Amino acid sequence: MAAEEEGLTGPGEAWPAPEPDPRPGPDARREPAEHWPEPKSVPELLLGRPPMARPLPTFDAEAAPVEPGPLFVDWLATALAAGVPDPQVVTLSTVDADGLPDARVLVLRDVDASGTGWVFSAAADSPKGRQLADHPAAALTVYWPQLGRQVRVRGTVERAADLVAAAEFATRSPDARVGALVGRQSEPMASLAEYDEAVAVARRRLEATPDAVAAGHAVYTLWAHEVEYWQGDAQRRHVRLRYTRTGPVRTPEWSRTLLWP
Repeated sequence: MAAEEEGLTGPGEAWPAPEPDPRPGPDARREPAEHWPEPKSVPELLLGRPPMARPLPTFDAEAAPVEPGPLFVDWLATALAAGVPDPQVVTLSTVDADGLPDARVLVLRDVDASGTGWVFSAAADSPKGRQLADHPAAALTVYWPQLGRQVRVRGTVERAADLVAAAEFATRSPDARVGALVGRQSEPMASLAEYDEAVAVARRRLEATPDAVAAGHAVYTLWAHEVEYWQGDAQRRHVRLRYTRTGPVRTPEWSRTLLWP
């Protein structure tokens, strides 16, 4: 990633330093409730906080690489350098057996920049795992608010071999592995006490068998057919650049198109 102006800009970009946010953070001491005006409606509440009303980086679409993968890595590195919270958290969208959309946030594990694949993990017996087994296609979305940047990815999904999944599982923190060993994702639960008991059992199992792997743990790659980069602008002069794959999956054959905001 090119370093310009405090090392937070990418190729062909200029990014003014953000101004301090005068609003209190979640941990700041708040004034008594009677000092805060009560909103009359949701629209009134939202209109009081216009989006992207802050300095944002620019995006020179003409200087973008010919393939979308390296640009994502560059934007991700910029988000990390800018201190964006949880920049690796993305939204994965799938469809269920009735064709209805389903979405959830999860952690991005890797990016195959040359083949343009986004790697994530999931339990094969979870709702998303079952949906991907029935319909191996998905969309992935990430938004970095501090930068006003969004990336949208659409394509087909491929499950990796179990050996790959086991190796990825070993890289997780102990707490993450315990949570996966508990399993039962999205099933009804009677109480939090029931969960705590299951966590204690899973923790003892991991202590006894450090190389244990959760049943059904799977690693998936979303091979992009289409990728869109979106740079927001306070004056609504948003820049949108769409990459469309023109060759087989995992080959560097793409076309680029600017889109109307």
